[in-house]
Amino acid sequence: MGPGSWRSWACCFVLSSGGVTGLRHLLLTLRYRGTNYHGFQVQQNALSVAQVVQDAVEAVFGARLDVKGCSRTDAGVHANSFALTLRTESGIPCDAVVRAMNVRLPEDIAVTGCREAAEEFHPRYSCTGKRYLYKIHNSPVRDPFLSGLALHWKYPLDEGAMDAAAREFLGTHDFAAFCSAGGSVEDTVRTITAASVTREGTLVTFSVTGSGFLYNMVRIMTGTLLEVSRGALSPSDIPRILAGRDRAAAGPTAPPHGLYLDAVFY
Repeated sequence: MGPGSWRSWACCFVLSSGGVTGLRHLLLTLRYRGTNYHGFQVQQNALSVAQVVQDAVEAVFGARLDVKGCSRTDAGVHANSFALTLRTESGIPCDAVVRAMNVRLPEDIAVTGCREAAEEFHPRYSCTGKRYLYKIHNSPVRDPFLSGLALHWKYPLDEGAMDAAAREFLGTHDFAAFCSAGGSVEDTVRTITAASVTREGTLVTFSVTGSGFLYNMVRIMTGTLLEVSRGALSPSDIPRILAGRDRAAAGPTAPPHGLYLDAVFY
């Protein structure tokens, strides 16, 4: 049996194995490499993760069901853990949903879990916090196997100074200086519960956990930490930048391809 036959057999098996049991609310978890997509949200003239997922959902459930995601990741941003929900009358078991979805999805998107969710659950509004990672490949020579998966930074990095600066983000602050123009929120106060910069060989990782994040907030935080590393800013400048609420005082917006939505907390 060839690969094409396997795909057809698997989908037919799953689609015929469930009956109608009333409206179900399913929570699916995903991982995806965002390189080939213009973010999660459906776009008018560009391919998105949501569009590809909806195509797979339609093939599995026989209807183009509405999916609700936990976040709007930007073009080129990746996710180690992403949550979405859908409502269906299908009785397909959750483990079979995972198998059938992965048959239909491309290699850069995978469903890692499926379970029943409470009626009132919302993947975005029920979220109590998120963790993001920003990965930097710190080496004079680029690594082709990290292309699109980490920012290549060929200059020396002072991860100790970056870590000290990252810790200045801890607590509840107004992060207006770390928000790109175009964001729709009026309240720019957020709470950061964990922030650190670590090194493992040539890979430097900024990890930040918080109650919520503004538009491009983590990428601007990363750009600011890079300014600290090169000596243009110091860790003690972070409280001043936060208090000033001036976007121009913070560092540049780091490119999207180093950013990962790493965990969503409920």
